[in-house]
Amino acid sequence: MSAIAEQISEQIAQELNVKSSQINTAIALLDDGATVPFIARYRKEATQGLDDNHLRALATRLTYLRDLEARRQVILTSIKQQDKLSAELAKQIVNADNKTRLEDLYLPYKPKRRTKGQIAIEAGIEPLANSLFNNWQLNPEHEAQAYLDKVANNETNYTDVKAVLEGASSILAERFSEDANLLQKLRNHILKQAHLTSHVVKGKEQEAVKFRDYFNHSEKLKTVPSHRMLAMLRGRNEGFLQLKIAVDPSQDKNEVSSAEHIISEHLTLRCCSQRNEQAAASFLTSTVRLAWKTKLSVSLSNELLGKLREQAELQAIKVFAENLTDLLMAAPAGAKTTLGLDPGLRTGCKIAIVDATGKLLHTTTIFPHAPQNHWDKSVRTLVNICRQYKVELMAIGNGTGSRESDKLASDVIAQFDATATTAKPKKMMVSEAGASVYSASEFAANEFPDLDVSLRGAVSIARRLQDPLAELVKIDPKAIGVGQYQHDVSQSQLSQSLDDVVEDCVNAVGVDLNSASAALLTRVAGLNKTMANNIVQFRDEQGAFTNRKQLKKVARLGPKAFEQAAGFLRITGGDNPLDQCAVHPETYPIVESIIKQLNIDSASLLNNAQQLQQVNLSDFATEQFGEVTLQEIIKELAKPSRDPRPEFKTATFADGVNNMADLRVGMVLEGIVSNVANFGAFVDVGVHQDGLVHISSMTNKFIKDPRELVKAGDVVKV
Repeated sequence: MSAIAEQISEQIAQELNVKSSQINTAIALLDDGATVPFIARYRKEATQGLDDNHLRALATRLTYLRDLEARRQVILTSIKQQDKLSAELAKQIVNADNKTRLEDLYLPYKPKRRTKGQIAIEAGIEPLANSLFNNWQLNPEHEAQAYLDKVANNETNYTDVKAVLEGASSILAERFSEDANLLQKLRNHILKQAHLTSHVVKGKEQEAVKFRDYFNHSEKLKTVPSHRMLAMLRGRNEGFLQLKIAVDPSQDKNEVSSAEHIISEHLTLRCCSQRNEQAAASFLTSTVRLAWKTKLSVSLSNELLGKLREQAELQAIKVFAENLTDLLMAAPAGAKTTLGLDPGLRTGCKIAIVDATGKLLHTTTIFPHAPQNHWDKSVRTLVNICRQYKVELMAIGNGTGSRESDKLASDVIAQFDATATTAKPKKMMVSEAGASVYSASEFAANEFPDLDVSLRGAVSIARRLQDPLAELVKIDPKAIGVGQYQHDVSQSQLSQSLDDVVEDCVNAVGVDLNSASAALLTRVAGLNKTMANNIVQFRDEQGAFTNRKQLKKVARLGPKAFEQAAGFLRITGGDNPLDQCAVHPETYPIVESIIKQLNIDSASLLNNAQQLQQVNLSDFATEQFGEVTLQEIIKELAKPSRDPRPEFKTATFADGVNNMADLRVGMVLEGIVSNVANFGAFVDVGVHQDGLVHISSMTNKFIKDPRELVKAGDVVKV
């Protein structure tokens, strides 16, 4: 390992508070093409227990530090080629621990367009600027006149004392604005005491009414929460708000600003002299003011606003990722025949019935609501098809007409006699976020080429009640819409973060190899879209997989992909009972040794915690698979294919509360948390408009984050 690589791994180890050996192993595995879910599940021995959160943070930080190192080498080469790389500067560049510091150090040597300072240098004014800066007792006017006397015949724009001093001032102002240590001092000062102010653009008060909270707003820069930052930035981007960083919010216009004072102090320390009462005092004071007003305040304000935006975006992406995790890991209703009802008023309600495996059995459209009002006919239709297909669950989309359709479902269920042979179906409200995206997608078109787009949505609603994870992976995660200001953040970063979430969730649950869609298989560690489609094609042509070894016969699925994916792909009722659990095929020989010692067959070993407790792990440890791996194997054998998702439950909306007009102060309603933001939680209580429970009203104790109490999908009372 190179010294730089070792330094990077040690830095990450310190940041994550783990051992360097753990980080080195994880980096080697990632560089070798291993996926985060595979390393987290099947290489605990090697990484000494790093989980997927550690590994995701490691991968992100590794990319940043490697990019930083690559940029460092580019900068060193550039300055060296200019023949300006001193030993001290090289040391500072090597020790720079972030991109901001690195770019600050490079600033004086960075190729740039021709500036006033450079023009003055070309005219030979730099020696004068240096003299005035190094000796503050000199008289600027006399020194400028001496310069003019020397270059009397020089054809420049510097023809009088005032112009010459302005040139010297420009040289020094640019030098101050490129002083890395000064920049860091000012940056720290601004972050500590500055305010972010927001004002409405004059004449746009009516148009900008949704941003009225920020018409005349000011708060400490360091305390602006991400959702408020993004709201103000959106207002600015839409042309309604003006944002400004006020370093001295209460300063009188005639006072010296705190930033100018810091610049002066910094220069005083550098020159080891006092400026007061000296001949150059006025000149240098005006130069400091010029540097701050025209250079430093603008660049630092833009930079810090950019950093605030980046931090706010990262926080918003984190919120979206956490909400998406909760939604994907929501409890599945299970393998039951389900009727999906996509509500509609004028265009009717679309109905789709799917069997326990999600296979489409029947579709129709009913018109119970205005203007047709075929209520009784719709009830009869639903009762008949529910009895015909033995429907166990009714999934009702929560869009327009959902409460009316919920009432319709209640009337249908009331038609079932408790003593009848056909059990009463149960009704549940289901989020239909993204269902229309799925309906019009290429995947849905391939799956149901002859089915109307609107009916595909009803199929999706039914399936997402059976298994939210398996259905939602077919939709672009961004279309599910459980974030805050998701359209205002970096879309590439958001996509990457959400893709990581989907990958982690899919692999945490595991995938049935014989029933999974290509969309679900694509999210399995080690597989891509081509491999997933080839698995489905192999299954269609050869029949169901009977063992994991058959995966090796799938086109384009090589040894590496098999190693990464096999443990997450499950086969129920196959040749080998071990294929139904998360034990990886690479450790089957160990399990077979355990079976031999216990003198039982593999089927009897599964779910047999009592027998498994008798296993002496040290008897089966190898150099590759030690006690940590063996403990995981025993845990999995004791509870094979355990689902990490919670038990299924749903909210019961109050009868007679169908729209906003039905709400009364003091009502206690049951609802479902539809979204969680930094400032509170949105709850669906069945009135077509989610209600916000502000963070200040969620509990009688202080909480920093609403997620301390609730998550998307929770059933709550409000």
